Amino acid sequence: MILENAPLSALIDALAGEGWAEARGFLSPGEVARLAGISQARRQDFHRASIGRAAGQNVRDDIRRDAVLWIDNQDPELGFVMQRFADYQQQLNRELYLGLNELELHFAAYPAGGFYQRHLDQHRQQDTRVVTVVLYLNPPDWQSDDGGQLRLYLDDGSHHDVQPAGGTLVTFLSNRFEHEVIPARRERLSLTGWYRRR
Repeated sequence: MILENAPLSALIDALAGEGWAEARGFLSPGEVARLAGISQARRQDFHRASIGRAAGQNVRDDIRRDAVLWIDNQDPELGFVMQRFADYQQQLNRELYLGLNELELHFAAYPAGGFYQRHLDQHRQQDTRVVTVVLYLNPPDWQSDDGGQLRLYLDDGSHHDVQPAGGTLVTFLSNRFEHEVIPARRERLSLTGWYRRR
């Protein structure tokens, strides 16, 4: 479901119904620019993203081509956006009884040509990741020809492409929707992560 400048309650309703929501205007242009600036200032700390976990973790450029920087949830520079995410978590727990107790987040940067093949956000035989969030930090002049869309594969066999416009939040049930990142033609920035339960 596509929402414009919607309150958190509308995201909750969409998640309870269709299982996903695209919320445009989740952050203001000024807030997007501030986060993008923080991401750019920390670029030397990014590392190539991997797939798998533990002993099976490795870098596979044929599956995904992006770089990430994991976030400390107490980072004082990010307090304004972490509060928004904390409010969303509290409302998810209150209204949908999901038992979420933590949020893991990272900055993600896809270079020109970067992509991520179709996948599900839950590791095998684990259900700790419950709700996925992707918040785009791209500049306002982003065009559809720039690529980098998130393709969400829906229950009816169709798909929905999300334009990675700055300030847009995509949220969906992690165990339900496979998705991929279409190759970007310019650098694509986001803050991405998962609400988790133990």
